[in-house]
Amino acid sequence: MTLPFYIVDVFAERKYAGNQLAVFHVSESLTTQKMQAIAKEMNYSETTFILSDLPQNNGYPVRIFTPTQELPFAGHPTLGTAFVLQQVIIQESVSTVRLNLAVGQIPVTLNYSERDIEVLWMRQNAPNFGQRFYPDVIAPVLGLNLDQIDDRTPIEEVSTGLPFIIVPLKNLAALQQANVDRAALFKLVETTEAKAVLIFCPETRSLDNQLSVRAFVEAVAGVPEDPATGSANGCLAAYLVQHSYFGRTSIDLRVEQGYEIGRPSLLMLKAQKENEAFEVSVGGKVILVAKGEFV
Repeated sequence: MTLPFYIVDVFAERKYAGNQLAVFHVSESLTTQKMQAIAKEMNYSETTFILSDLPQNNGYPVRIFTPTQELPFAGHPTLGTAFVLQQVIIQESVSTVRLNLAVGQIPVTLNYSERDIEVLWMRQNAPNFGQRFYPDVIAPVLGLNLDQIDDRTPIEEVSTGLPFIIVPLKNLAALQQANVDRAALFKLVETTEAKAVLIFCPETRSLDNQLSVRAFVEAVAGVPEDPATGSANGCLAAYLVQHSYFGRTSIDLRVEQGYEIGRPSLLMLKAQKENEAFEVSVGGKVILVAKGEFV
């Protein structure tokens, strides 16, 4: 069996930045074990499989795998797969592509510049807020001092489909200094729903951006740090409006990530909270890098 696949950079301003993804086209005859084996061989943080050329229940069935396990949801695989669906299967300038994932149906909105896709936006599920953590529990995991953690808002588990521990830091120096202790991280996540950590600060390298972010996902995806993490930033967006981080319950932000590992990325966040209702979206560019056939 020969399977066509596509390599895309998600949240990338240029090729070979952002977070790379392998997307396989029409794999409905594959077993779960075969998809898992292919994801392991491809060895990206995630690999996705489009199971049909035709929508089912108003959405395209898609499965997401890391090299070690299947995920119910992940951010950059959702945007990257929606891009491939529009470019390869739909081949029309549609405004929305809906993906049926294990977590549920996720709509992706496509904005165009002339005929080219400029930005894709992914609507997140309503957030769930979990347990909170004392700074003296988290600081050793990150290799930081207590005074580098911003105590104006809590350290908290948040999920909009995939849970993350959100940690506010005071400045860019603290963000750059962070160095996760693997053993301490593994011990921490034994008792938490979230298996990954996002740290952020309001100081940025570019004046066009409003936040700097790093995401440590080794416990989930088998890599020490992610260059661009849509699901984590969706959790962050919900966190920011929940706690009025910018003094308001609505945001429209540009977020930089991936600089510490040489893959600078740009993510866009929109969120608002009215009463107890949330609307959270994560956006970014997707660039086709390569295509091939898997035998």
